[in-house]
Amino acid sequence: MEEKTWVRMVTAQTPTNIAVIKYWGKRDETLILPVNDSISVTLDPAHLCTTTTVAVSPSFDQDRMWLNGKEISLSGGRYQNCLREIRARACDVQDEEKGIKIAKKDWEKLHVHVASYNNFPTAAGLASSAAGFACLVFALAKLMNAKEDNSELSAIARQGSGSACRSLFGGFVKWNMGKAEDGSDSLAVQLVDEKHWDELVIIIAVVSSRQKETSSTTGMRDSVETSLLLQHRAKEVVPKRTKQMEEAIKNRDFGSFAQLACADSNQFHAVCLDTCPPIFYMNDTSHRQVAYTFDAGPNAVLFAHNRKAATQLLQKLLFCFPPNSDADLNSYVIGDKSILKDAGIEDMKDVEALSPPPEIKNAERSKGEVSYFICTKPGRGPVLLSDESQALLHPETGLPK
Repeated sequence: MEEKTWVRMVTAQTPTNIAVIKYWGKRDETLILPVNDSISVTLDPAHLCTTTTVAVSPSFDQDRMWLNGKEISLSGGRYQNCLREIRARACDVQDEEKGIKIAKKDWEKLHVHVASYNNFPTAAGLASSAAGFACLVFALAKLMNAKEDNSELSAIARQGSGSACRSLFGGFVKWNMGKAEDGSDSLAVQLVDEKHWDELVIIIAVVSSRQKETSSTTGMRDSVETSLLLQHRAKEVVPKRTKQMEEAIKNRDFGSFAQLACADSNQFHAVCLDTCPPIFYMNDTSHRQVAYTFDAGPNAVLFAHNRKAATQLLQKLLFCFPPNSDADLNSYVIGDKSILKDAGIEDMKDVEALSPPPEIKNAERSKGEVSYFICTKPGRGPVLLSDESQALLHPETGLPK
């Protein structure tokens, strides 16, 4: 390793994912090994993603990290697991353009800086930790020239946050629970890519962007210890349901997909209620939603099988859950705004003029109960960003811009 001061940086972008067959409960807390398989859809990173810049320099005297502009500690076991596992797989790096040479053995004594930014609320049930740890592992692997493929990297990301393993791929992804005690076979595989079912539209009703009262880690531990329903679900229900969901996705069978996703979401929240003490992730607004899956948080994720169905769904949602009078429609419906246009909605007057859904008798309007809606679709997996202007760290100092 040459002695002159330099900074080597890599910036990556990784999507979040929403499980349609839920992961809930660990058989090993340290390695984060689940009690059942799970399946998720990766969301379009244009609307929901984490961007992470990782930097290395001989001038750094310790590992440091900034999340959404605020410095956080890297001393936690989950961060340390990811850093240790990637460092163990680091290889020689030669950057001829910048005159940087790093030998494999040098990585043990070099420190890294990490800056990460979520373009959506952190810890509110939108899988921010999944995107975050997946992005951290993917970016570090590129920085340190690790040779592992994304499936092998997913087994490392899993040790940061279980669901993170599924964010290493786009489209529909399965996390195999695995059987090995060391977790070597507990990793993610892509079922189909994002183009396989590209007519699917996803609308997320963000009911609350506040941090969850019960963290997923605590909730899962309590469920494993106290819920008999969880044991039955893991052993009897999920293995069959996973096979059925794989078939529904492969065949683009929306009827089966919807039935399985709703049933699994309902059972997941039934396990939460069967836990001692009971866990409440949904609030009053959550219960008024339809065609859905809910993760560990109150936000509803709604699936429509094509744009026409999505347009009708958005009209109904905006009738039932209009924004407050002083709200800006532009910030109330975010992501793919073209669905608003298809729905004939250009401003607040159009929202006020919407007709009540004919299938809902005496439909009431619950103004301000949804914070905002995100219109999105299945999306791609992680990518490197080569444009240095998108880096979150300064190329000369390795500190936040």
